[in-house]
Amino acid sequence: MSHEQIWAPWRLVYLKQASADPQEDVRTLDFLPGADAKCFLCRGAVDPANPARHVIHHDEQIITVLNRYPYNNGHLLVAPRRHFARLDELAIEEQTGLVQTIARMIRLLERVLRPEGFNVGLNLGHAAGAGLPGHLHWHIVPRWSGDTNFMPAVASVKVIPQSLDELREALTEALREDA
Repeated sequence: MSHEQIWAPWRLVYLKQASADPQEDVRTLDFLPGADAKCFLCRGAVDPANPARHVIHHDEQIITVLNRYPYNNGHLLVAPRRHFARLDELAIEEQTGLVQTIARMIRLLERVLRPEGFNVGLNLGHAAGAGLPGHLHWHIVPRWSGDTNFMPAVASVKVIPQSLDELREALTEALREDA
């Protein structure tokens, strides 16, 4: 039995960056009150133009970033700009803005990536699976029929077909067209 080799050379740069522990100087960032300088969402909220933050959309209350460890291509995180861990700490305007942004990002992903469905969810607390339990964020994961294959089951590997930089460019371009 022969097998097919899967090449994804761009992943090496991504993996090296993901495993690196950058000693970033965040002292120059003007953080929001209550922000955590170690929180990537807080850093993105005050430095959205920096491509390394992977921010695709932001406004006065909400930030949307590409997930650096995506479950699937197009995996987004939508969060309030303010650093809060609990739903009852959000202002009503933030709650409304979050739902509106989630709906907008789903429409954007439908147009750009053409998925057949979505998983949308919020993990509240570390025990519930929140990798960043101090800053609320919703996951939007595009799904396609058959998007699970043998790689996760056999090799504990998920092949993502597009780099974060390419995806960020495609999504921000589509948002510019909307404006």
